Amino acid sequence: MTASRLLAERAIPGDERRGRRPARSVTVNLAESPLGWLFARGHVTRRQFEAGERLRADWERAQLSPRVTMSWDAAPVARGRAGPAPGIDLTAAQLDAKRRFHAAVAEAGPGLGDILWRVVCGGEGMRAAETALGWPARAGKLVLSLALDRIADYYRIGA
Repeated sequence: MTASRLLAERAIPGDERRGRRPARSVTVNLAESPLGWLFARGHVTRRQFEAGERLRADWERAQLSPRVTMSWDAAPVARGRAGPAPGIDLTAAQLDAKRRFHAAVAEAGPGLGDILWRVVCGGEGMRAAETALGWPARAGKLVLSLALDRIADYYRIGA
């Protein structure tokens, strides 16, 4: 049995140059993600796949994933009403990505953000996501496809 391969070239973030190709890039197999697996087998359309990838990119750029190691940064010192603690230094790109992520999930509608986050961002397989949400088998693909269509509209991805 051969594994599906859906190869794409991705620039390494932060390495862009004005009007020029990034100095470094990496080839990734998009079929390794649950969304890529669904796309490779024809369960989601290219538009839905691209919307999911945009959502995941915003999630990663905003650094919304949980930390897997201990943070050795010094604890922030409260400054009263003067403003945020000095340890909080989010870039404009992170803030924009966070805003886009939350707006896209809100655009999907109530109850659809859970399946989006689990499959697209969390990397859970469809069966695991359906079980965690208490849904019957094969209900997840339909609900995920509705959610992906809505965020494709949010990201203005054409048909």
